[in-house]
Amino acid sequence: VQLQASGGGLVHRGGSLRLSCAASGDRLDYYAVGWFRQAPGKEREGISCVASSGGRPWYADPVKDRFTISRDNTRNAFYLQMNLLKPEDTAVYYCGTCWAGIKGYDYDSWVQGTQVTVSS
Repeated sequence: VQLQASGGGLVHRGGSLRLSCAASGDRLDYYAVGWFRQAPGKEREGISCVASSGGRPWYADPVKDRFTISRDNTRNAFYLQMNLLKPEDTAVYYCGTCWAGIKGYDYDSWVQGTQVTVSS
């Protein structure tokens, strides 16, 4: 499966964005999926992951209670609703398959990210 993110843009502090992730090559039903981001000069940061069957997603502490992941297996897509955005959320956001690794969540199958810029 290959996953491509879209929907990024420029938003003011406190604003909202909804990112979308489109899948190709396979059905998303089989995979846990999630989002990670990477800001300039910083390491990749996993921010969310949800199981193939749905259920309670995992969120990283910096985005908990502000971001919501959802999936629509009928559309072979999933989403990230981002509210109360902060300048520190500025990064390139990627969607991928995900799993719990030794040092947090790992991601694969991403193709292209989308830039999110939050101005102060």
